[in-house]
Amino acid sequence: MEGKILIVDDAAFMRMMIKDTLKKNGYENFLEASDGEQAVQMYKAEKPDLVLMDITMPNKNGLDALKEIKEIDLNANVVMCSAMGQESMVVEAIRAGAKDFIVKPFKADRVLKTVQSIIG
Repeated sequence: MEGKILIVDDAAFMRMMIKDTLKKNGYENFLEASDGEQAVQMYKAEKPDLVLMDITMPNKNGLDALKEIKEIDLNANVVMCSAMGQESMVVEAIRAGAKDFIVKPFKADRVLKTVQSIIG
C-alpha cells in the first residue's frame, strides 16, 4: 500500500511492533525516529503521509514535536500513542491538532484501523 509512515518512539521494540503489524497488512514505506527532535527533522525532510508518535520521549516529547510539525504543515496527519493514565496529555494533543490517539499496550487491529482511516 502507498503512504509513507513515520513511527516515532524511544523504544525500538515499540517501533518494530507497529511496523510488523502494518507490514502484515500491506504497508511498506516506513521511517523511524527515536525522539521528538528527530521526528521534526524527518518530517521536514520527508513529508510523510502519517506520523505515529509516542507522547513520552527524551529530548523533545511528542506534544512539543506535534506542535512543531503542525507549524510546518497544518495538514499533517499525526496520531499520538500514549500509555494508560495520560488522558490530560491526550486531550492536549487533540487540541494541538492530533488526528487520533492509540493507547498502549497496542492492539494490532486498533493500530491498523487508525492507519487505514487516515491514509487508506
